[in-house]
Amino acid sequence: MLGLPKGQVYLTKWTEEWEKEFIDEKGKIEKLLQPYAVAIHHIGSTSVKGLSAKPIIDIAIELNQFNEGEHCVMPLKGLGYAYKGTNILPDRHYFSKGEPRTHQIHMYESGNKYLLKQLHFRDYLRLNRQAKIEYEQLKQRLAKTYANDKHQYAAEKTNFITSLLKEIQNL
Repeated sequence: MLGLPKGQVYLTKWTEEWEKEFIDEKGKIEKLLQPYAVAIHHIGSTSVKGLSAKPIIDIAIELNQFNEGEHCVMPLKGLGYAYKGTNILPDRHYFSKGEPRTHQIHMYESGNKYLLKQLHFRDYLRLNRQAKIEYEQLKQRLAKTYANDKHQYAAEKTNFITSLLKEIQNL
């Protein structure tokens, strides 16, 4: 049920297994990353009940200080994560697990603007049925159009996400 081959984009219907997988993985991570992990969040579409998603569990880890992420590389490697560095995505340590990829970790300093945007977006979709439907329809259309281009798929979602975040700020 989990896993997205490199370079491919497709969506899977939401399943409770994703929540169970997150809880299981969170427990393993918490044990390894004490005292560095302040909080561990399930983010991305797999965290929104009823929303189709790429079958990858996205995890956000908050740290007290960004440079503490360096202390987390080896413990996470023991769980099968590959460290991809800090240059892939802004202001975060990025890790991936599996081939096909089953999990991603985005590690931020607590209070980071990118983390807060992800949490706000997730929470809004959880509470707003219409926004969730619109986002799912967009993602389904984009997954068909960009089935072999994950970067373009992600870029095309940006306008929707940005406008929704602006709407949230104005509430």
